[in-house]
Amino acid sequence: MRTGIANLPLHGHHCPRWLFDRMVKLSSAIVEAVVEEYGPGEVLKRFSDPFWFQALGCVVGFDWHSSGLTTVLCGALKEGLRSKQQALGLYLAGGKAMASRKTPLEIEEYAERYALQINVGSLQYASRMSAKVDSAAIQDGYQIYHHVFAFTADGRWAVVQQGMDQSSGWARRYHWLGDEVDTFIQEPHAAVCGQPAGEVLNMVAGESANARDASLYLAGRPAEVVSVLKKLSGLSAERLKVLDLPAVHPVPQAGRIEKTLARLYDIQPSSYERLLAVAGVGPATVRAFALVSEVVYNTGASRNDPVRYSFAHGGKDGHPFPVNQQDYDRSITMLENALRRAKTGDRSKMEALKRLSVISNYNKTASCTYYK
Repeated sequence: MRTGIANLPLHGHHCPRWLFDRMVKLSSAIVEAVVEEYGPGEVLKRFSDPFWFQALGCVVGFDWHSSGLTTVLCGALKEGLRSKQQALGLYLAGGKAMASRKTPLEIEEYAERYALQINVGSLQYASRMSAKVDSAAIQDGYQIYHHVFAFTADGRWAVVQQGMDQSSGWARRYHWLGDEVDTFIQEPHAAVCGQPAGEVLNMVAGESANARDASLYLAGRPAEVVSVLKKLSGLSAERLKVLDLPAVHPVPQAGRIEKTLARLYDIQPSSYERLLAVAGVGPATVRAFALVSEVVYNTGASRNDPVRYSFAHGGKDGHPFPVNQQDYDRSITMLENALRRAKTGDRSKMEALKRLSVISNYNKTASCTYYK
């Protein structure tokens, strides 16, 4: 998993319409140029790279240090590529808040509309599990509120999703690349961007393997889980400290999860991934299993946090300098002309852009820090 120190404050979301319209044109032209040169699969790889994704947001003019970069950039890309998706073989589903919940339906609609030969169920599962891992299997204090699922006509996929810590006003971004996901329950991310959050429950860490096995074992023994939870709920704070349980790992109310435990007992999931995929299994159930596993079987879950540029047109908030509309329009025109010429066989401008990118890559530094 790629690492980097990065945190995104939740402000600066307002984007003037004139700028958003240009973001739509420029961001989609850049993605179209990547597809023209390397194919749609390369776009998925770049979406999963937090440095490239952040740089793209900076180039198109959004706040380099704001969570809005993620939501507005994805919205601009989805709008700009809407009419070009079939030609590019690249599709974007989901979005912010309620739009994220429409992702499975959008995947199905794309498949039907464009007669895509893809496994719709498999892509829907990938979308649902990536969201569930980052909202339930990893409990870092960030609530997922943005989920964009990108996929190609041959069924490859990537996810860019973002969570919010309402108490601190910071956001955290999670990147996934389907080609690198061997399993959803052990180190599945391409990258997680954010500052370390302190105490977390990380059930997809490698060192949580025993805790996952114990949780699966307990899924078939609901009475034992409820019994232990009820006993723990009656202990004093001093006794809980003796058990060395982190403050962020509260004892859930046993009665609230009994229905979920009964459902799991009926289903008898064969793996931790299938357990996590069951409807109704959320943060409370995951914590309950992890807690009982730790207390009864001494299989402690990981507490390690999984979190591990460039200005071309300025920023919409005036930093580091205001966006110049003429410069922005010239960049859009240059890219669109290069793409048109490339499609007619004249690749001179595209080759010039490639040479420019080589020079840029040679000179750029490797550090990446977001400032509040």
